[in-house]
Amino acid sequence: MRPTVLTGDHFFTGDVACAEGAIAAGCRFFGGYPITPATEVAEHMSARLPEVGGTFIQMEDEIGAIASVIGASCAGVKSMTATSGPGFSLMMENIGLAICIEAPCVIANVQRAGPSTGLPTLGAQSDMMQARWGSHGHYEIIALAPASPQEIFYQTVTAFNLSETYRLPVLIMTDEMIGHLSERVTIPDAKKIKTIFRKRPKGRKDRFKPYRPDPDGIAPMPIAGDGYNIHMTGLTHDERGYPVMTADAQYEMMERLISKVRKNLDDIIRTESYRLDDAEIVIVSYGVSSRTCLAAVDEAREQGIKAGLLKLITVWPFPEDRIRNLAEKVKGFVTVEINLGQIHLEVERCAGGKAPAFLVGHPGGTIISPERVIRTLKEAF
Repeated sequence: MRPTVLTGDHFFTGDVACAEGAIAAGCRFFGGYPITPATEVAEHMSARLPEVGGTFIQMEDEIGAIASVIGASCAGVKSMTATSGPGFSLMMENIGLAICIEAPCVIANVQRAGPSTGLPTLGAQSDMMQARWGSHGHYEIIALAPASPQEIFYQTVTAFNLSETYRLPVLIMTDEMIGHLSERVTIPDAKKIKTIFRKRPKGRKDRFKPYRPDPDGIAPMPIAGDGYNIHMTGLTHDERGYPVMTADAQYEMMERLISKVRKNLDDIIRTESYRLDDAEIVIVSYGVSSRTCLAAVDEAREQGIKAGLLKLITVWPFPEDRIRNLAEKVKGFVTVEINLGQIHLEVERCAGGKAPAFLVGHPGGTIISPERVIRTLKEAF
């Protein structure tokens, strides 16, 4: 029997590091369906979960995969799945269900170029707006964007912790390049890995209301079979979980769902800065694209261009205040992403005309070179 946490240094792909991060976070259920370039996450989980007392199930399709993950979560098990573009699209309706019934779970999207079948073996960052608004209705979501196998290990742990804390699905928006990239991944001792499990209810079971929030805005979550009366529905519901078809009930439910994210932005949003203190031009990037931007910043500095990098770790919620504050101080922004301008639109919106914003992007298939970023810096500024 192998240990739960494989401590020490390893040479892992990003997909394998994602699986190991999930196990280290306490994930004990994976419901999946194979799809390039995310299949290796499922393959590794299929071997590792039985070793740690967990369960792996290959479902009939991606719709069944996310449904099984939600069911396992409601049974009290930390659960996840992994997919890519077409599968992510199929999961959207049930991701909305998980948001509505407040079922914590983690979904990794190893992005590839689309639309439709697109380029199954080549990467992109073109599902970023789908991550924010892919399901119908209005809601808040948390999405992380790792830039290395080491980061995807830690961000998968973070994704589970955020999911369990705020009772909602959390997305890991990685890509084919990171998923298939092999690098050293250092896994610390299990005692040094912080893990969080959802709040459990206390008090009389006959008076329990499954959607009555505590003062922090988060409702304790019972485990099915504990003896609490639980009613879960995708319909607008009250604190008992019973459907209530009124505008007032919709407002009350949505206020709770949205506020638990919006009132905790300081705890949720994470960014990293590189040579940003005296920067006159801010490069905004995330995931694999942020790696090449590091070289672009250094080369630009050598050429006398005061560039700096704002790397998004949390893409959703978007760090609006950070962009607004920078817009007051800098000459402009350059967004670098492997799409035709999705996060760029957010940068432009938050800059609010106080600083111009330019895009370096393309539809997918290759990374964006530092040389192309520098060329845009020179042309734009």
